Amino acid sequence: MSEKKNKKIVLIPAYNEANSLQELIEVVAATAKEQKWEYRIIICNDGSADKTGLIAMEMADIYPVEVMHHKINRGLGETERDLFERAAEIAADDDVIIRVEGDNTHKPQYMIDMVNKLEEGFDVVACSRYAEGGGQMGLNDKKIFISKCANLFMRFFFPIKGLKEYSCGFRAYRGETVKKAIKFFGNDFIQLKELGFTCTLEVIVKLNILGARFAEVPFVLRYDDKKSDSKMIGSITMLGYMIMTLIYYWPFGGWYFGYKKQIQEMNK
Repeated sequence: MSEKKNKKIVLIPAYNEANSLQELIEVVAATAKEQKWEYRIIICNDGSADKTGLIAMEMADIYPVEVMHHKINRGLGETERDLFERAAEIAADDDVIIRVEGDNTHKPQYMIDMVNKLEEGFDVVACSRYAEGGGQMGLNDKKIFISKCANLFMRFFFPIKGLKEYSCGFRAYRGETVKKAIKFFGNDFIQLKELGFTCTLEVIVKLNILGARFAEVPFVLRYDDKKSDSKMIGSITMLGYMIMTLIYYWPFGGWYFGYKKQIQEMNK
């Protein structure tokens, strides 16, 4: 995969991120210029009540930015679904699709590490707080404890070779991998759309079902740089994880048995 020929498609879900969106886009653009990347940014403004949509449109006059709008707030699940489906429409197989938060907690400099790791032959590369050299800043002890417990839960029930970090959505994907997933799962690529941040886990679980190869790069989550309120409702997300576990292992057509059977039949 040639770094100079392929395109980087950066996906940004944005809900009330007026205080950080412009800075994020400018740093993404600066990183792409420094690396001599051809790039495109796709923002989904998820019914923001502040000036997020206006700022996104202003940035589209300056940078290669495409803006999608939800008239009302639909949540992260539907926002990510729309972003990934749009990326699959325009991406070539060797393009790189990078999903980054709009709240300035995911620093664009880590995109370089993920792209370089993809070059080693992986399909998905995640930024990981739990890889050697990774960490997090700005979280209190309670949030750190809950995050670690949730991550252990996910690793136990959804083991994925090459991953220690499950809840961070800062990841890079081969275009071919995302296109294959959208084609196979259709609208069910992100099925649990109403259950908070569960979609962040669902994406990698679905890609693992399809046999994607995963790797990580260390990064430091800068929660201390967050300029907007948290959108995560922990109770809903944890409920989503439990529901997803039941759906995954349900013996009568659950994901583990049902999708694997479909894949086996396709490969005959």
